[in-house]
Amino acid sequence: MGGCCSSCCGGHSQDRLYAPLLAESEREAVSVLLRYLENRGEEDFFSSGPLRALTTLVYSSNVDLQRSAALAFAEITEKDVQAVNEETLSPILLLLQSSDFEVQRAASAALGNLAVNNDNKILIVEMGGLEPLIRQMQSVNVEVQCNAVGCITNLATHEDNKVKIARSGALVPLTKLAKSKDMRVQRNATGALLNMTHSDENRQELVTAGAIPVLVSLLQSPDADVQYYCTTALSNIAVDASNRHILAETEPKLVSRLVSLMDSTEPKVQCQAALALRNLASDESKMLCKVPRTNTYSQTDKCQLEIVQAGGLPALLRLLQSPVPQLVLSSVACIRNISIHPDNESPIIEAGFLKPLVALLKGNSTPPPSSSASVSSSSNASAPAPAAPAAPVAAAAAAASSATQEEIQCHTISTLRNLAASSERNKKAIVEAGTVDKCISLVSNVSTSVQSEMTACIAVLALSDELKQYLLSVKIIDVLIPLTNSPNAEVQGNSGAALGNLSSKIDNYAPFVSAWSSPAGGISGYLVRFLTSNDLIFEHIAAWTMLQFVEGGDNTLIDLIRKNPVIMQATQTLAGRELPSDPPADGNLIDLEDTEAEGEIIALASRVLKTLE
Repeated sequence: MGGCCSSCCGGHSQDRLYAPLLAESEREAVSVLLRYLENRGEEDFFSSGPLRALTTLVYSSNVDLQRSAALAFAEITEKDVQAVNEETLSPILLLLQSSDFEVQRAASAALGNLAVNNDNKILIVEMGGLEPLIRQMQSVNVEVQCNAVGCITNLATHEDNKVKIARSGALVPLTKLAKSKDMRVQRNATGALLNMTHSDENRQELVTAGAIPVLVSLLQSPDADVQYYCTTALSNIAVDASNRHILAETEPKLVSRLVSLMDSTEPKVQCQAALALRNLASDESKMLCKVPRTNTYSQTDKCQLEIVQAGGLPALLRLLQSPVPQLVLSSVACIRNISIHPDNESPIIEAGFLKPLVALLKGNSTPPPSSSASVSSSSNASAPAPAAPAAPVAAAAAAASSATQEEIQCHTISTLRNLAASSERNKKAIVEAGTVDKCISLVSNVSTSVQSEMTACIAVLALSDELKQYLLSVKIIDVLIPLTNSPNAEVQGNSGAALGNLSSKIDNYAPFVSAWSSPAGGISGYLVRFLTSNDLIFEHIAAWTMLQFVEGGDNTLIDLIRKNPVIMQATQTLAGRELPSDPPADGNLIDLEDTEAEGEIIALASRVLKTLE
């Protein structure tokens, strides 16, 4: 941009160059501008004579003066970016209307410089800046294309502009320019497309504009920035279930290309490739519990299988063992979703994931390095969200480290739970890897979200008849009982369910007898809380557990139950409930399910009382 002075004065005096050509106002404007450029540190361009002088040149019919004005705007705004008003933007927007490529190129560069400022981003769009920029994106001149797309990219980083850009007609030319042979244009265009993937509406607009096949094809770009922008954009697009279906149906090479990118030399690309696979493999209907295996697979099921079949496990294992927390998080989040599919459980275990997963439960207090693995605000794993307000550097790093570690722990223990769901052999391998020991030592000192996952995992492991005696021998009951009184309902329910599972089909109820009164109120306290909770799930858990106790035949335990008046009264209350004689008038499914659950609770409580007679 340093050619501004020579464009204005050409190395000669202003009189010799412009005297025959310029009007008096134009000569005066050139003189003011030259004085400013020679002594620019002495006055503010945006609030004094130089801006008015430059505006005079913009309105000139002399294209050389327009070029000089555009170049001057580009140079000045490159070095001095601040919030400006309409007086500054109006002449630049007028220059965008020029048919001269040099004027267009410099004017769009100036506008792109100013679009770094958030206030300017809004004002540029409000003043109608999108329309001329869209026209310039369709220019035959590559330099003009590059600067126009770069400006759109900056404008698209502001949340208030995203929908306006999507509705302006910019997405189709942006998609076309993403295929440009010029790498600068390609980078700017793919960056702009990425910035448009942070809302449901815009993602659908991108799909309609034909962005998906372009983004998938560019995953093979030799440029790491383009790979990163496209991978992240596809990851965000895959947040929506409808888009996951489209991707699975129309892009058969997508999974294999993402698997290949997990071996990139760029950590940011590796991270986004794993997160994209994670989103493709997500299935909200199956995240909370395993569903029975069927003979038909959904698109998500197929993707979960395809990631493994495409050789994704070795790369994910390498990322899982990385010293960079963001790479670990992206890997374990992906493995969590892959592990939902029953057919993937054994391959994951056989690939050597158990020990590294269990090691991740311990946590790491070291904050993530601010190096090549850092990702932009567009790198969100699931649903994209606006960046959080800035915090002091040390505090922000500590907060990020804590949040990242909590996520890693949640995904890790959830993965272990998934891997234990369908196989006795897998349950045994997970216990032998030290999972239970880690949970016992950590569960009291982790967040409620991690506690919820840990107790859910223990509940699954407690289903194994082969493991129950081991779990009881390590005093898992003493860990679970206090958690049945957690302020978090999920932790309470999972802990109660684990106790119920442990109580079924065992030969020795001595651990339950020993824990009848303590710790934290003991088994009796847990039963009272759940039986009197007025929560159908908790009531069902307690009534079912009571039935296991009384049918187990341990006379000491049965006697303790009989002698507890609160437990007996609560059981009688549940058994004496009356179900509504008529089904809900509106046929509400939730009401029908509640009625069915109440019926089961009544039946369980009645069986308990009958057995105790």
